[in-house]
Amino acid sequence: MKNVFARLATDFLSAIVFLVVYFATDSVVLATSVAIAGAVGQVIHARIKGTPLSFMTWASLGLVILLGSITLLTNDPRFVLAKPAIAHFAIGVIMLKRGWMLRYVPPIVADNVPDYVTIAGYAWSALMFALGAGTIAVAMTGDIKLWALYVSAVAGGTKIAAFALQYLVFRIVIASRIRAARA
Repeated sequence: MKNVFARLATDFLSAIVFLVVYFATDSVVLATSVAIAGAVGQVIHARIKGTPLSFMTWASLGLVILLGSITLLTNDPRFVLAKPAIAHFAIGVIMLKRGWMLRYVPPIVADNVPDYVTIAGYAWSALMFALGAGTIAVAMTGDIKLWALYVSAVAGGTKIAAFALQYLVFRIVIASRIRAARA
């Protein structure tokens, strides 16, 4: 679990840095510049350590540089604020693959409710698309405080709630099927 949180912090470091610098200085230009430098620094650090970099890391770096550059040229934070939406859309597309979730669930789940796992995989995809659309909508307002609240509390909280609901449904259905098989 610790590894998951470390990975999430790494994935969202440029957004976190952007927010911290922006709230401290109220400067879109400075916050964006530091976020771009931080993303480049992350990749350089990983390369020096010999850590293999995934496609998503390179894509994230490209998005930070591209959207950050547009933000710097226009002095409009909405471009850099749209980055998490693009990540949500990309993940949503990946989650459209039938059965993608089966490799992530324990064997008891895969063996007893593979149909529910497939449905849950599509539900997660729909959730990613909805969160991406919400991120774009909030980013277009240009209100960075609202965006920070949405990306952290709403998007994060929704994912936690979805995971809890999925866990509960899987647990109830598996218990019911195991009881029925024993009877």
